[in-house]
Amino acid sequence: MASPEAVAAIGRYADRFSRPAAEVIRDLESFAALLTKWQAVQNLVSRETLKDVWTRHFADSLQVLKLLDDSDNVILDLGSGGGFPALPLIIASKGGQRRFVLVEPNGRKVSFLRTVARELGLAVTVFNKRSDEIDSRETGVPNVITSRALASLPQLCRMSAPFFGPETRAIFHKGREHVEELVESSAVWHHDVLLTPSDTDPQGVLLELKNLRLKTM
Repeated sequence: MASPEAVAAIGRYADRFSRPAAEVIRDLESFAALLTKWQAVQNLVSRETLKDVWTRHFADSLQVLKLLDDSDNVILDLGSGGGFPALPLIIASKGGQRRFVLVEPNGRKVSFLRTVARELGLAVTVFNKRSDEIDSRETGVPNVITSRALASLPQLCRMSAPFFGPETRAIFHKGREHVEELVESSAVWHHDVLLTPSDTDPQGVLLELKNLRLKTM
């Protein structure tokens, strides 16, 4: 039976899951156990956030589901690290049509990502490379690019731009610094922007970008 903590944290997103919420929660519990085990020897997340993993990491990741369309079948995650937001999204989409591609240059973190995928039976491709080492033909044109706690917005735009197609969107987790980062980014990059308040951070947003392209000087 699902714990009250789990239901309270992620229950609001259950209508976007590809399978029963109880199955998603079981897989997330297994993911949490692996995260705790690996955290002892590999810095995957901030140590103080482990005790609040359901809200700080799982719900924070799953809120991206609100912004995904049924036709968003290819998701590219940059700087996947400890697996957020990608792995909870993959777990929630398990058995569906979505294909996930994760990019992470740290070999030990890649080992963790592949271990979780193997033990939970998740269909995912993990590149052990930096984003600028990947030919976009290897990934295909994604519908959505995600990233969480990786870099400033101007840097994320630079990293994402080679993968953008005409209909691609980027959805980035950003904190209270998002206003300043948008100003900095807008000096160099053109992008249409939609801001959605974060469900887990009172000062944070999900920042959705469309029509990303470098401004001509």
